[in-house]
Amino acid sequence: MKNLYKLGNINLNYHLNGNDIRVLKNINFEIKKNERVALIGESGSGKTSLLMLMSGLEKPSTGSIFFENKDFSEISEEQKTSIRKKKIGLVFQQFYLIPNYTALENVMFPMQINKIKNEKDKAASILSDIGLDHRKNNLPSELSGGEQQRVAIARAISFNPEIILADEPTGNLDRKNTEIVSNLLLSYSKKNKISLFLVTHNIDLAKKCDRVINLFDGQIKN
Repeated sequence: MKNLYKLGNINLNYHLNGNDIRVLKNINFEIKKNERVALIGESGSGKTSLLMLMSGLEKPSTGSIFFENKDFSEISEEQKTSIRKKKIGLVFQQFYLIPNYTALENVMFPMQINKIKNEKDKAASILSDIGLDHRKNNLPSELSGGEQQRVAIARAISFNPEIILADEPTGNLDRKNTEIVSNLLLSYSKKNKISLFLVTHNIDLAKKCDRVINLFDGQIKN
């Protein structure tokens, strides 16, 4: 399988109150197309920072991040934004749904950006697949936490990206909704051959992925 991501010698440092803080140290790994990779580690180990770098929302202090053989350090912010819009589905712990859009409209939104035809029917079909057909006309404030996260995942997969980058997608959910959301992410990823990079504290969820990366104190532990 071809590589989708390749990270080489990634370091991330912050200068805070006169001190240099090393967040990530010599990170090296690859993600292949249609591969599901879990990143586990304690709070403060650098997991979210790594995901932000991979999305192009932050820059490493040193090192290279290649996405489909494009070096993020050598392309413009406009090009990185285009990659995020067309090829990267982002799922966060806090949902970040558009508050004045219905569930259906939230799922339609990235399809409209990408000029995908029949977006309303496709969005409705996805919501039906995840058991939310009866909630498609509800606003986020009218949905439970688990329902909101399912809508966020539906939005992330609606435009058929190359990869989903998910940051603690079950972190705010109870056990039942954790099971629903994790199964949804994994099944859609496999069904549609979408790569998945999953940041999680949930060891059981991580073990369902093809590979697990352990991050400790900013370094990958084998």
